[in-house]
Amino acid sequence: MEYLIGQAKTLIEALPYIKSFFGHTIVIKYGGAAMVNEELKGSFALNVVLLKYVGMKPVIIHGGGPQITSIMDRMGKEAKFIAGQRVTDEETIEIVEMVLAGKINKEIVSLVNQAGARAVGLSGVDGRLIEAKRYIPSSGEDMGWVGDITRINPKIIEIMDEQDFIPVIASLGVGEDEHRFNINADLTAGEIAAALNALKLIILTDCRGILADGHNEETLVSTLNIQEAEELIAKGIISGGMIPKIRACQIALCGGTEKTHIIDGRILNSIILELFTDEGIGTQITR
Repeated sequence: MEYLIGQAKTLIEALPYIKSFFGHTIVIKYGGAAMVNEELKGSFALNVVLLKYVGMKPVIIHGGGPQITSIMDRMGKEAKFIAGQRVTDEETIEIVEMVLAGKINKEIVSLVNQAGARAVGLSGVDGRLIEAKRYIPSSGEDMGWVGDITRINPKIIEIMDEQDFIPVIASLGVGEDEHRFNINADLTAGEIAAALNALKLIILTDCRGILADGHNEETLVSTLNIQEAEELIAKGIISGGMIPKIRACQIALCGGTEKTHIIDGRILNSIILELFTDEGIGTQITR
């Protein structure tokens, strides 16, 4: 009986959040261990379907760096990175498109469908959803077909929402000449959240969130604003792959998103725990 009472209490605790988020768009950047571990994959899909059934509008953005590298290794092609970005020559962009828009995207669509909702797979090429130009790093090095987003055309997402589908979007872009671009999935999620005026952007990663001491997960920073995040970057506390996630949050917040969240995708039901409990589990970043 105590267990059942506890479950009822959890539902009551979630009610104000469900009421507040009802009818709003929630953009979720899916990545890390949650894309690899079978139990976590199932948990993720169920979390997304629950959001849909309680009246929210989830939109999933995904990359697939480790999977792309794995396929490149099998093909005997060496992966090269500059400042954390994959150098993407003509052959590599074909591999990226095959893995992202083909294999990974359809796996996620299948997971969500099996969990009880209706998902549709898209890439930034569909409907020219994500327009991009060549990304030129400050070093001036040639990155190949790495894209810098110039425009989001969200009409196709809005159509999917009208028809009650959950969009699952691979982080590819298209240039003026229709050539494909490889685009960082975190930044893609931030831009799409801004374009949709999403209420929230949630980024799944493989750590608890922002840590005051990068080597100690007990030093989780539960809340910070954009300026505080910049200060932590300047001090080197936020570094490496976490920086694009912070940039994505900044893009979303400046575009009108109310709050952004960086959470640990290694935890079962991490999205539900972050959104529908008083304590949350990760770092929320505000304006």
